[in-house]
Parts: sequence; C-alpha cells; structure tokens
Amino acid sequence: MTERMTGSQALIRALEEVGVDTVFGIPGGAILPAYDPLFDSQKIRHILVRHEQGAGHAAQGYAQATGRVGVCMATSGPGATNLVTPIADAYMDSVPIVAITGQVASGAIGTDAFQEADISGITMPITKHNFLVTDPSEIGRTIAEAFHIASTGRPGPVLVDISKDALQNETDFIWPQPMQLPGYRPVTRPHAKQVREAARLLVEAKRPVLYVGGGVLKAHAAGELRALAELTGAPVVTTLMAKGALPDSHPLHMGMPGMHGSVGAVGALQRADLLIALGARFDDRVTGRLDSFATGAKIVHADIDPAEISKNRHADVPIVGDARDVLTDLVNAVRAEHAAGRKGDYEDWWRQLNAWRETYPLGYDQPEDGSLAPQYAIERIGKVVGPDALYVAGVGQHQMWTAQFIGYENPGSFINSGGLGTMGFAVPAAMGAKRGRPDTPVWAIDGDGCFQMTNQELATCAIEGIPIKVAVINNGNLGMVRQWQTLFYDGRYSNTDLQSRRIPDFVKLAEAYGCVGLRCDNADDVDATIAKAMEINDVPVVIDFVVHQDAMVWPMVAAGTGNDEIKIARDMAPDWENGD
Repeated sequence: MTERMTGSQALIRALEEVGVDTVFGIPGGAILPAYDPLFDSQKIRHILVRHEQGAGHAAQGYAQATGRVGVCMATSGPGATNLVTPIADAYMDSVPIVAITGQVASGAIGTDAFQEADISGITMPITKHNFLVTDPSEIGRTIAEAFHIASTGRPGPVLVDISKDALQNETDFIWPQPMQLPGYRPVTRPHAKQVREAARLLVEAKRPVLYVGGGVLKAHAAGELRALAELTGAPVVTTLMAKGALPDSHPLHMGMPGMHGSVGAVGALQRADLLIALGARFDDRVTGRLDSFATGAKIVHADIDPAEISKNRHADVPIVGDARDVLTDLVNAVRAEHAAGRKGDYEDWWRQLNAWRETYPLGYDQPEDGSLAPQYAIERIGKVVGPDALYVAGVGQHQMWTAQFIGYENPGSFINSGGLGTMGFAVPAAMGAKRGRPDTPVWAIDGDGCFQMTNQELATCAIEGIPIKVAVINNGNLGMVRQWQTLFYDGRYSNTDLQSRRIPDFVKLAEAYGCVGLRCDNADDVDATIAKAMEINDVPVVIDFVVHQDAMVWPMVAAGTGNDEIKIARDMAPDWENGD
C-alpha cells in the first residue's frame, strides 16, 4: 500500500504495522510532531511517564514480561540523554527495546541548537544498532529494520533518532517495507560437528555442570533445557538472569552461582571437569577471579553471539547458535551416544554435590533485637504470593535476597537489572511488566535507596490503572554499600545512612501518589500485610517493610577473590573436601 502522509504519521503507522500496542514516553519539542498522530491511534496506548528513565525501564519490563519488543519515546537533548541508563541496561542484559527520540531539525544538527544532543554518538557503544533519520521517506523502513534487529539474534536495544523536519515533511508511506540489512545475518543453527563433540564430552565427563545463562530464557528454551538435564542427570546452575529456566525445586538444580550464589552451585562450577555454558557469558560476578575459576574444567560454550565465545574463558568446543536449537540438537546427540552404549556416570559427583547442598543450605539469622529480618519478609512474599507471579527487583541486598529466598518455578518470573546493576529499575520495570501482562500479579521488591530514584512512576501507575505491588525493604541505608563498609572499611559508614525511616514517610508518599500505603515492622504481621496488599487490585500498593539495618547477604565471594574463597558468614568458609 502507498499513501501520502507526514513523516510523523508514517512513524505511527509503521509502529502499528509492526504490532506495537504500548509506548512509554514524554513529549517535547523535537518529538512533538509524532504525538499528534499518536493521539488518533486506535492501536497504540501511550503511557505518560514522569521521567524518561522510567519510560526506558518500563519498556524493558514490558519486553521481559511479554517476549515482545518494548518501546519508549523521548524528545531531543535531555529527554534523549535520560534514556541512556535504560538503554545501557538493556544492552547489558540483552533486552529487546526500541527507543525513538526526536532530534533538532536536520539543518541545525551540529550547531549546538536548543536541546540538541548527539544521542546517536552517545549511545553507539550501548546499542545493538542506531539510526539517525533526516529523510521522511526512510522512516517506515527504519522502523521495520529497528524491530527486526532488536528482536533477532542476540536481542538488544536499538535507537531511532528522527529529525523534527523529517517528522513534519510529507512522504509516500509504503508498507510492507523491504529491509536493507546486507551485513546482518545472525547465526541461529549450530554446527552439527560441534554439537556432537559436546555430547561426547558430556557422556565421558565425571563431573559435568550445565551452566545456564539468560540466553536460555531469551530463546524460550526452558523445556529443552529440562529435557537435556533429565536425559543426562547432570547438575544445573542458573545465573541471576536465568532464574526459573529450570524450576528451583527440581532435584537437578543446584541453585544460583556467583558472588552471592549457593555454596553448592559455586562448588559445582569450581570442581567440575566439564562446563557446558548455555547462553552465559562468564561474567565476573559468576567467575570471581577468572584465573581461579573452574581450573580443571573443559569448556563447551554455546551462545548466539559469536563475540561472547572465548571472550573471558577459552572455549574447547565453541558453538554459535540459538540456545533452543543448540539444546534440541544436543538432546538428540546425547540420545545417539546413549543408543551406542555411552552414558555418563555421575553417581560419585552427586554424592559430593548433595553433601554440599545439605551441609550449606541458604539461610539467615533472626536479628537479636527482635526487629524484622529482611530475608524473612521477602521469603514470605514468595510463599504467600506464589510462583505464578512476576517478581521485579531493584539492585542491592534486596535483589540478592529476592534471588535467594523466592522459589522460581516458571521461566521469566524474575526480572531484574543484572549486568548494569541499575538502581531505580524495579518500579518502572514492574509497571511495564504489568502493562504487558495485566492478568498476572506483579511485585516490585525494592530497597529504600532504589525506590527513591524512580518512585514518581507510582503516579503513572495510579493514573493509568496499573496496579503493581511494591515491597520496600527499608533498612534506612544503602544496604549493599553498608555491608561492604562493614566488611572492608572497618565500619566507617561514609554517606550510606539514608535516614529513610524518618524522611520520607513511605506510607504517606504512597498515599500522595494515589496508592495504598501499608507498613510492617514485625515478623508476626508480615503474612497479614502481604494478604491485605493482595486483596487490593484497583490501585497500586506500597508496603514499607521496616527491617534490621545490619542484615548481610551470605554467601559472599568478595570482589577480586576466587570462588574457592567464598564465605558463608563473616569469618566462616565451607569445608570443600568433606562438605561438613
């Protein structure tokens, strides 16, 4: 079809054609032409956020909850630069979003015009690709290409920056648009020989581990992962970004590895003779000091992004491909090995793994002063709300406790900021997730520090009818930083006391934003408070959980140390050889 229209009309039509139903954004001068036809759209709902960072994180939450591309929109200059943090966050965690920004008129680009910023240049290192569009005839094709790039191969953020005159001038809108991406050919099908070699190593290994990263969830490959695990009987560890890829309750699941992972998961990686890394990138928070990580293990590394293969750890068997295809082929290759009489024997390995799992379970101490343990509040949220909800965490101690003490039985049920570690992520991401899946309970578990960075989006939630639940784990401090100051800076608490038990009053703040505010500071009241929040489904609810200020996240591998140096309490380390 061909129609005559303005570039801004072409933009909205193209968004409709690629299936967009939600845009999170704030209008401003350079993007304003796009907001006029958006006003008339019957297919796209615009969510007017209170800060562009909230728009970006909401687009991330929407994308992670639905599997579709999230969309955010901002004007030029400061509007665009306020999207930089969520764009960088999406890049680190491979989240498919398209950020659309207005730019000053093409003739003014490079003149330091009012509200001009080179957002294409600024975001070049943190986008999968970006476009600067100054010709209205290119808008439709660019949108088609942006959504294709964001959602295929390794997902990621794409920026589309459009000059104001391109939005205002007329063009012939043509759809469908032929894409012009000759250099973009992501590999999805793995090489059969490499897969067969991986299967051979797996059946020959004595101490294998399936090291599962977020790429398995991005590929919607949880079923294939389970099939491989149950076929082989190999232990599975799931990273922070892969929680739920295998149910936490599954007997083959050893837990989360890394800086605050379980002793069993860390020990499994360290003592393995074979690691099959699936959609994982050997992040420093998993490996600890890299030269001491799994030194006796051969490495099979499967990833859709060839740049990740051998980037941090040399791969003995590199496999480039989509995790779902890799797992499907690997299951078939292992079955062929079994049919030929070659099957792995991991009985001794499991004896050791079970000893670690039973001797060093995750746990926590109740505060001696009778105050509320933050771990208990989070644990009870998981138990009372159940595994069918979506849990969205900010960054810090509460994020680690949310990973540790809530059981994730379903893929994609835990959404958080992993690679970038962005404070302020939870509330807007939960808003986006709830918009994407309105019939699913969505709980944001946030810290009092994170919450104060983006809590203005509660106004958006209240006005737009997006009834998320927010549990603020309020210890009055920047908790993770305070923990480091306790352990490594002799208790010199420099600028970590937020005094947030006094200012602001989170219950009154919630009410001021049109939400219901609740407070709980006693373990006996936790379940009743959660139940009360669950009964309210027409407005957002904020629970101020006032908790002990000195609770710490354990286990812990200190930065710069190796995983073998993991501590289960301040002065306690596991007995690796005996497991007791």
